[in-house]
Amino acid sequence: MIDSYRTIESDTQAKITRKKSRFIALCHHASLLEEVNSLLEATRRTYHDASHFCYAYRLLGDDAPIEYSSDAGEPAGSAGLPILQQIEKLDLFDVMIIVVRYFGGTKLGIGGLIHAYSDAAAEALAAAKVVVKKQEVRLSVSFPPEITSAVMGLIHRHPARVEDVRYEQSAHVLVALPPSAIERFKRELMEATGARANWEEKHD
Repeated sequence: MIDSYRTIESDTQAKITRKKSRFIALCHHASLLEEVNSLLEATRRTYHDASHFCYAYRLLGDDAPIEYSSDAGEPAGSAGLPILQQIEKLDLFDVMIIVVRYFGGTKLGIGGLIHAYSDAAAEALAAAKVVVKKQEVRLSVSFPPEITSAVMGLIHRHPARVEDVRYEQSAHVLVALPPSAIERFKRELMEATGARANWEEKHD
């Protein structure tokens, strides 16, 4: 899991025309495959009379990016991949672009299609505001109250954000850290407390 990633703030669209074929690029923020499928279905309903629905998406994923592109009946490599390459060029995640084509009667050739789909996707992305999203892992740490100073001192030496502190029979601290800091924090927590602290990751 990476500490931060680039994505778009809101949906955008762009329209271009090449030899009377119209291309409508719809750029969406999407983080789940279910969202991808819903967006595709909704687009097909809205533009039901279009000739092609070519698309690509790049989702963050838990361990590695989830990427996919579809030529949707256009010649292989002429539509989906050029769209995906525009997303990759800006190093964006959680982005889906669907390019709807209305055939204008004149074939563009593979080179013409590559340029058309690429340009349409690029224009939609140019209209989008790119934002940086930070990721955090939340840990619930419990420990004997008498070692509070050791635990809190360690927390303050790390890029950790304290969300909650409770003192009962055991002390409990809820902290949020960048993913890259988690393993070192756990290791140093064991050392600083003589293995007297326990933790569990919290997932919303």
